[in-house]
Amino acid sequence: MALPLLKYPPTSQNSRVAPFRVGSDEDPKAVSMDKAMDREDQNFVIEAAYRQIFFHAFKVDRDRTLESQLRDGQINVREFIRALCLSDTFNRSFYNLNSNYRVARHLVEKLLGRPVHGKAEEIAWSAVIMTKGVKGAVDAILDSEEYLDAFGYDTVPYHRNRVVGSREVGETPFNITSPRYESYYRGILGFPQIVYTGKSRSFPERAQQRRGGFPQDYLPWVRTLPALRGVGSAAAGNTGMDYLSKVPYRSIGR
Repeated sequence: MALPLLKYPPTSQNSRVAPFRVGSDEDPKAVSMDKAMDREDQNFVIEAAYRQIFFHAFKVDRDRTLESQLRDGQINVREFIRALCLSDTFNRSFYNLNSNYRVARHLVEKLLGRPVHGKAEEIAWSAVIMTKGVKGAVDAILDSEEYLDAFGYDTVPYHRNRVVGSREVGETPFNITSPRYESYYRGILGFPQIVYTGKSRSFPERAQQRRGGFPQDYLPWVRTLPALRGVGSAAAGNTGMDYLSKVPYRSIGR
């Protein structure tokens, strides 16, 4: 028997109150398919959907069939988002590596564009996942009044109210506050890892050729020279010389 969604009190007004501020570069940018005029705009909407759900989609994670259906109008953005949340990539790289609480938090942040209302909302949605599975939770969120009022059928979900009027810095992005892997699995996988994705550079062959003047080239010749060793008093050198007596002296008045 499926449990109804438990009641939870809202703990933040940030996502429910319209911001009173002048537009800035930090304001959320709505990406909608109904405003896409050409194929380039459609690709931008598709990339925004991948970034919202997966943060970064590799070539193997992309679904060309779904993309083609979205471009042709066979499905809308809401159905495209549902397919991404139920894809093998999401199950393999997130659902199977996290608890129901973190999956619930991830779905609320990615689909509703706001932080969860405390632990109570995590428990409520995790109970839905426990009884109806991920598909039931995704359908419940996408069919909710909050999602339809905020994004409708053709707008990609985004981080709402990124800038807070009472703060100098806006809210931290969800991919930083809620990383894909939990700390337990990050330790197993060896995260964080530093991966260099730039182009490797090497010295050209002409730069590796010696043009002369290198001390290493004269080392064999130096080794053939006879060793200079002092004998008797010459070995001591000038260490016993009285330098003060050798300095010319001129008295005043002479």
